[in-house]
Amino acid sequence: MVIAVTYNKDDGTIFGHFGRTEAFKLYTVENGKIVSSEVVSSAETGGHSALAPFLKERGVEMLIAGGMGMGARNALDAMGIKVYPGAEGDADAAVEAFLSGSLSYDPDAACHHHDHEHG
Repeated sequence: MVIAVTYNKDDGTIFGHFGRTEAFKLYTVENGKIVSSEVVSSAETGGHSALAPFLKERGVEMLIAGGMGMGARNALDAMGIKVYPGAEGDADAAVEAFLSGSLSYDPDAACHHHDHEHG
């Protein structure tokens, strides 16, 4: 399984807005354990509408993220990518928490407008 996390390269945390993330950290998981990870830039994807296909092409099956709009959630759903929005904190710790069944997230987290900043 491949798990993606919206990624803040400056401090290793979950980036707060899916559509504006400049990178994803991808984790390859086998038998419930992380076997590898890599940071991939999303800067050249072409924006919001291209992010779901970008992740699908990399074999992503689930995404841990901060906020995201409903359009993004619908696009990810259409690609068969399970979404865990409203997560915060260290990206590596979030994946470990997911694998242990203790990830803290908000299934109803969504952005309803795009003229604001997430940090």
